[in-house]
Amino acid sequence: MTLPNDPKRYETMTYNRCGASGLLLPAVSLGLWHNFGSADVYDNMSDMVQTAFRLGITHFDLANNYGPARGSAEENFGNLLRGALAGCRDELVISTKAGYFMWHGPYGEWGSRKYLIASLDQSLKRMGLEYVDIFYSHRPDPNTPLEETMGALAHVVKQGKALYAGISSYSAEQTAEASRLLRGMGVPCLIHQPSYSMFNRWIEDGLTDVLQRDGIGSIAFSPLAQGLLTGKYLNGIPKGSRADRPDGFLRAEQITKEVLEKVTSLNAIAARRNQTLAQMALVWALKVGKLTSVLIGASRPEQITENVRALENREFTDSELAEIESIL
Repeated sequence: MTLPNDPKRYETMTYNRCGASGLLLPAVSLGLWHNFGSADVYDNMSDMVQTAFRLGITHFDLANNYGPARGSAEENFGNLLRGALAGCRDELVISTKAGYFMWHGPYGEWGSRKYLIASLDQSLKRMGLEYVDIFYSHRPDPNTPLEETMGALAHVVKQGKALYAGISSYSAEQTAEASRLLRGMGVPCLIHQPSYSMFNRWIEDGLTDVLQRDGIGSIAFSPLAQGLLTGKYLNGIPKGSRADRPDGFLRAEQITKEVLEKVTSLNAIAARRNQTLAQMALVWALKVGKLTSVLIGASRPEQITENVRALENREFTDSELAEIESIL
């Protein structure tokens, strides 16, 4: 079954201009980092993607290695484009990335021209697309000249395999240089995708200034700190949660007494705002981080609905911001 043509889905979502470009992104975007791999349930993926689109989420973010297995998230999303999302391609912003390990040998990761262009070709085949909207360098490569990496991004844009170029996890200094190089190649940097949350504020130390100066948009991954800012760990580590998994990015030892005290205090502020902690954390990140969009992950459709409802209360009083700052 395909989604109906429903213009009402755009009425409640907020769309922000991405830097100095003409592209609008939803304030909340859906990342397919987790729960869209070959080990996951396809019907649940379909329900999550359809729920997101019905709520006005038009931007779906992937990478070549998302799974597990590597590449399977793109394969599954390609099946969704031919199934539930059939006929909706021009209403979607689809992004993918390359930079982390994807295949064996000297050409299967980092930022060489050979790896990036080969990776995008593979991603397009997996998704059954002629182009992606945004193609990212997923991480800076210390051993490849930045001019080569940015040259590869500019090349795929000029080929029409990507409409825009982006970078992820670059420092302020690296971002400034990448932006300068891309402008010189006639392909401005559209967007930067950093990690950012209440517990991870590194972008405030220079990167945000570079992005605003150069007209580059920003979209944060892990705005809920891998689940710490959802409140799910207030009463221990739930079985099956990210902190309970041996291969997860959130480790049990990170959930300290001090962290839980902060989460408890933040949760009390959210309750006074008639929001969940996750909802408050998302709109705080948008405001304080001066972001174009936040990338959410989900394991159930209901989580997507709950997170989008964060946009119903986006304003903070000065006293709320000061109290949050004192806790953090």
